[in-house]
Amino acid sequence: MLAGLLVLPMVATPAMAGGHKSEEPAKKESQYPNATRKEPKLDLTKQSDADQLNKGLAAVNSGDSATAKQILQPFADGTGTKSKYVQALAQQGLANVAYHAGDMNTAIDLLQKALANGVLPNDTYFGLEYELAQFYLIHGDYQKSIDTVEKWRAEGRKETADSYALEGKAYYRLDQYQKAIDSIKKAMSMTDKPDDSWNQVLAASYAETGNSDEALATAKQQLAKHPGDMTTLNNTVSLLVGANKYSEALDLMQDAYKKGEFKESKSYITLAKLHLMKAQDANDPKPEAQAAVTVIKDGISKGIVKPDYQAYRVEGDAAYLSDDIKGAITAYDKASTSAPDGELDLQTAKLLLSEKKFSAGRLKARSALKRGIKHEGEAYVVIAESERAMHNESAAIAAMRKAEKDPTTRAKAQAWLKKVSR
Repeated sequence: MLAGLLVLPMVATPAMAGGHKSEEPAKKESQYPNATRKEPKLDLTKQSDADQLNKGLAAVNSGDSATAKQILQPFADGTGTKSKYVQALAQQGLANVAYHAGDMNTAIDLLQKALANGVLPNDTYFGLEYELAQFYLIHGDYQKSIDTVEKWRAEGRKETADSYALEGKAYYRLDQYQKAIDSIKKAMSMTDKPDDSWNQVLAASYAETGNSDEALATAKQQLAKHPGDMTTLNNTVSLLVGANKYSEALDLMQDAYKKGEFKESKSYITLAKLHLMKAQDANDPKPEAQAAVTVIKDGISKGIVKPDYQAYRVEGDAAYLSDDIKGAITAYDKASTSAPDGELDLQTAKLLLSEKKFSAGRLKARSALKRGIKHEGEAYVVIAESERAMHNESAAIAAMRKAEKDPTTRAKAQAWLKKVSR
């Protein structure tokens, strides 16, 4: 949701309080002409400070953090200048360095100090205040982000679409979905070029409030504007699945697949799962199940889908629905190598038992127990049935006695044992 959020302003360039008129740029129109904050008097009087500060800020903007730190640190801590203005701009510059290094705590601390300095002109002051609101959002201080951007609007007497979008994203993170909706809609009303991420927040907020129709309408509008954007497509498909509109979701993904727009493993997995959903509801599940297998194998062959647990699990489920038990067992065996527990081994063991591969079924059931499963009795039932088929009666009875201890298989085990004892 935060993709494309942060657009850092170029760190400010200092202007001398007096003298050197030939070097002074033409005075720009104030960005905050109606601000309630009184414009302070600058205290920058040394050209050498201005020159060095300019070098330091240029290093920040060019990404030369080492040079930026070397020049700006003495200014930022107050040892290299008597000017509070220079100190504040140096702190802003180092805040940008810290941000790009991923040190948000330091970035926020430095911006707070720069704002508390008291000598920044309004354009610079309010620019830093808005930047602080962005930093808070990225750092997860969502309420502080909202409070800061509201203060920025109130004191700067300025409203922008971006500021309401920032607020909306923060409200979404706070699970205040209606406020998020209101803020994002306000942002959209103020521009004819809303950012794509705004629609994502809006659709997600509608979905969280249970307003699936509005969420879908918003997602579809965005998809119509950006038909080749996979993020938008995935969001729309997710909402369609949530609304139980599987066929429509499948059609969208299938269309993107045919156009060659799949670049990530999750797209292939999603399409395969949608085929499986349709297969489960069909009178003849084979066509859709086989389509799911084809999608997974195609993704693996192209090197996009990782041949791991998730992919082979889906392939195995699809093969099973196609009545391709051998194919299901093969896929499940591949998935088992990276499975998180023994549940898949248990499923394979049951299939092997149905195929009368008793020794292999017993081995898989034991593997399932060793790796951990929710209902151990089910594995012991497979072991007991396999042992009995191989004429190991005592071993079969011993396994079924263990199955009797599991509430989920107790009744079946007792009935089996009673029949055997006759």
